[in-house]
Amino acid sequence: MTQTYMAFLRAINVGGRTVTMERLRGLFTELGLGAVRTYIQSGNVFFTTDETDRAALTARVEQHLEAALGYAVPTVLCTVAEVEAIVDADPFAGVEVTPEVRLCVLFLSEPLPGALTPPVTSPRGDWELVGTTPHAAFVVLHLRNGRFGGNPAALFGKAYPGTATSRFFHTTVKILAAAKK
Repeated sequence: MTQTYMAFLRAINVGGRTVTMERLRGLFTELGLGAVRTYIQSGNVFFTTDETDRAALTARVEQHLEAALGYAVPTVLCTVAEVEAIVDADPFAGVEVTPEVRLCVLFLSEPLPGALTPPVTSPRGDWELVGTTPHAAFVVLHLRNGRFGGNPAALFGKAYPGTATSRFFHTTVKILAAAKK
């Protein structure tokens, strides 16, 4: 059965590494994936496939991107239904976005360790883990002087066996809408 996946790529169009969306679509098409589309410049790719082994598919995508681009591109694959569940979970109800507050979704390749139960606040108070699902962690970021204080993925520690990549919650809602078109 054909499945639609959303690939959330880390390290695309940041830190001086620029990849056009046309090239990115081409790289996914080279893998034999169907209906390849991208959304905005931050590494969001939609595609269809009959492959059922998500771990093997993720590894194939990561290996192909690294070979073509010359650097590792950690990838998290989610189905449209999984991202719908992430958006529907919305634990941010009642949190007001201000110039100092951002709502962030960290897409996870592996569930978080059971010992990491929200709420968790960073020692410096620059982020709060407010919720989780098997595929996401929900983090409220507090900017200091207009800057993010730290990477919330650091809370998982080196023992976390998976990959995480983040998107703002409002962007995630837009990405989901685009994937469903």
